[in-house]
Amino acid sequence: MIAPPDSDLLRSFLAVADTGSVTAAADRLGRTQSAVSLQIKRLEDSLGQPLFERLPRGVALTPRGAQLMPYARRITALLEEAALALRVKPLVGPVRVGIPDEYSGTVLPRALSAFAERHPEVEVSVRCDHSEPQLQAMDSDDIDLAVIYDWSYVGEGEVLCIDPTVWATSVTHQQHLRRPLPAAVFMRSDWCRDFAERSLDQQGLPWRVAFECDDAGAMRMAVQNGLAIAPISRSTIPVGCRELTAADGFPIIDSSRVLLRRNPRGTSEAIEGMATMLREAFRPLAERVAV
Repeated sequence: MIAPPDSDLLRSFLAVADTGSVTAAADRLGRTQSAVSLQIKRLEDSLGQPLFERLPRGVALTPRGAQLMPYARRITALLEEAALALRVKPLVGPVRVGIPDEYSGTVLPRALSAFAERHPEVEVSVRCDHSEPQLQAMDSDDIDLAVIYDWSYVGEGEVLCIDPTVWATSVTHQQHLRRPLPAAVFMRSDWCRDFAERSLDQQGLPWRVAFECDDAGAMRMAVQNGLAIAPISRSTIPVGCRELTAADGFPIIDSSRVLLRRNPRGTSEAIEGMATMLREAFRPLAERVAV
């Protein structure tokens, strides 16, 4: 049975593979060239496979070496993550966070789950609601942090990203080609009336209400199943659907800022840790959906 390779050997292997040279890898690792060469030999001996082809200048991966690469990266990344988690001071205490329904099935559940695993002593409570009820909950001291939409660009808070709201259609059902246009709308929503519905009126498109709800998940279901086109945050367009663009005759509905609001009544290390997690969760999203 082949024993699993030592993580230090894998780091040397990755350094040589990335630089294409034992000498350059030694410089990166702060070791001597002979020490890195010895580690590569030990790794090859333990696996019973040559991992590098020696060239006149540098080295190149063998097919077995290329096969090892993704595993080596995964193993070293996990070890670094574990070391970081053990070095971080454990957080304790309650954190009450509000999130928009739009993100309840996408980026935030994974991030909140990761936070809970990293800080098991923190008592996380999540309120999933629209922006105005979240602000009311913060005023009544029911939540500590709130992720909200600000389409007026006058709200206070830390900007996490700008996530435009667009009309989306099912690629298969092509509902945007029908007349009158079947549209999904939010019930009892001033925003929907003032922005989404008005955008259709301004384009002179004949349309009808084909689906009504007060839940972003139901809205995604409606467009995905071909019941209607729907106003959806660009980052949450479901699989099998696409954004309707100006080329299709549909302009962007709005370019709302996604803000992180904090309850001014108090803070704690646990709350600050949650704020950092939210910021990190939205960073790749901000790059992906930028206008």
